[in-house]
Amino acid sequence: MLQKLNSVILACIIIGFTISCKPQYEENSTQIAFLADVHLNDIYGAFEDSDFKGVQNPGNGQYVLARTMKAQLHSTRIFNENYFAFLAALDDIVQKGIKHVVLPGDFSDDGQPYNVRGLKHILDQYSADYGIRFFAITGNHDPVGPYTMEAGKTDFLGKDGKPQVIMSKAGLYHQQFADENPVVITKDICKLGYEEIVNTLGNNGFLPQKSYKYWETPFTSYTYEEYDYKTAMEQSGFNLRGYTVSKDSVNLPDVSYLVEPVDGLWLLALDGNVYLPSNNTDYGFIKAGAKNSSEYSNIIAQKKHLVNWVKRVVKEARRLDKTLITFSHYPMIDCYDGAVDDMKALFGKEKMQLHRAPDPGIAELFAKMGLKLHLGGHMHMNDTGIKTYDDGSFLVNIQVPSLASYPAAYKILTVKSHGIIEVETVPLDSVSGFDALFPLYEMEYGNLQSADKEGLWNKEVLSSKNYGELMDWHLQELVRLRFLERDWPEEFKSFMLSSNDQSLLAFATNGSDVDTSKPVNWTGFDMVCDFYRLLHADMMALDKIGKDRLEQYKTIIDAELSKSQQDLEKLDSMHLDFYKFSAVFNQLLHSEPSRHFSIDLFTACITPNP
Repeated sequence: MLQKLNSVILACIIIGFTISCKPQYEENSTQIAFLADVHLNDIYGAFEDSDFKGVQNPGNGQYVLARTMKAQLHSTRIFNENYFAFLAALDDIVQKGIKHVVLPGDFSDDGQPYNVRGLKHILDQYSADYGIRFFAITGNHDPVGPYTMEAGKTDFLGKDGKPQVIMSKAGLYHQQFADENPVVITKDICKLGYEEIVNTLGNNGFLPQKSYKYWETPFTSYTYEEYDYKTAMEQSGFNLRGYTVSKDSVNLPDVSYLVEPVDGLWLLALDGNVYLPSNNTDYGFIKAGAKNSSEYSNIIAQKKHLVNWVKRVVKEARRLDKTLITFSHYPMIDCYDGAVDDMKALFGKEKMQLHRAPDPGIAELFAKMGLKLHLGGHMHMNDTGIKTYDDGSFLVNIQVPSLASYPAAYKILTVKSHGIIEVETVPLDSVSGFDALFPLYEMEYGNLQSADKEGLWNKEVLSSKNYGELMDWHLQELVRLRFLERDWPEEFKSFMLSSNDQSLLAFATNGSDVDTSKPVNWTGFDMVCDFYRLLHADMMALDKIGKDRLEQYKTIIDAELSKSQQDLEKLDSMHLDFYKFSAVFNQLLHSEPSRHFSIDLFTACITPNP
């Protein structure tokens, strides 16, 4: 309960069994960096079949393929500045001497050819210059579907600050306004399928390399003792890596793989995408249950070969005494700190990405196979989840935040002896070039002022002094422009937006002990933004919220949650909604360590590090 929230917990919140273990450390260790949801848009890329160079930046004269700020602030990710954040993260990794980097899906914007080429160029450069090895796996944005699709975007930045439409073929877009910039046509804006992405990025885990100690897929037939590079190459062909979901369906790709980059370390990359045949689409498939269930529910239902393979890999890792670290794009444990049911009751089961929360049975299934550690992306959240079971099995799920949204950060795993994994979250607050495109956004803002006042974003975004501030502004505008409009009950939204610290305290305490002579410290909108900061950043949000405001939230939430069942029965619907909101807020404040901590893979012990 919130009564436990003391000054120590404000600095590092922990729960239950996570307090008692003392991991052992040794100097000899292997480090792996995890960079999730990079969503690279190669702003300095080029189209191979078009003379269009993008829009010229008045700040430095360079041409860029950038999206509008309006588009960024309505999306759960930015499209442009994450290019610089990706390079900053890689430079930081170089400085730290880390040689293994995992990209657990959504490494490009939408799998467009120019972006995948741009990613390959960056990865190849850092591999050649610094000896870094990259290990990528698919996400829902790369590929968007199993096969290449025609596509395009209507929100690139164009001449005079106007939007620029770019399509992969003529006829996909029809002009809506007389003064639009002419449509640009290029195949480089289509969405690549599996085969094209694997062919381009094969050196990054998808295919065996001579330097690997071992490599296999769910479809290879050799054992660890029989392994050789030539045989692995023969069995790595794209046509050999597929499955069917019905007697009549085509063979669908699965590019999961297991790799041993250094002696003793196994990285298990799971392709979590599931597609089903469909006669109602142009491409003959649909994404399985994307709106109604989590991806791992679809995996269990449709990719039984993958589940069985994981079981075999876990058994082999135990036999061969390998440290097994599993990653995929999707979470195996929900990221809501046990608040899923309360959030569904308040917001609705299809709001707040709640359909992406895995069923509890998924963690149990993999834990009882012997899987102990999984890292995922997709949610753009920083979180640690753990499930333990009576038979002693357990699963730890680490959510790696995106580089393209709040809180922009990556994770470093240090594999130590005696089953200890140290996890450090590295925030990307300082990013060189983060404001390079601001002159273009000034042009865009000027155009919106005269042509689209309803689409105006808050120009204070451009006052950001660093990348961390920019990402926080992105979240605030996302709350204002998207989340409140899409996810919040109208009456409760109006209530929160008209509230402040004094009115909420009076509301929770029935008007007792409220000193209205004091100045208002924060608004209901501030509390809503802090709610989203906690939801997305977990413990990383505490410094931004601040100790004083956390204490004020504590007072209000304590008063609300102290109500008896008899009291609750007397509340109107608005007050019941605030009670539910307080309960969810409280649960988000009590979470497993998620910033810097250690995991004992033998005892399921999670301990915070200084």
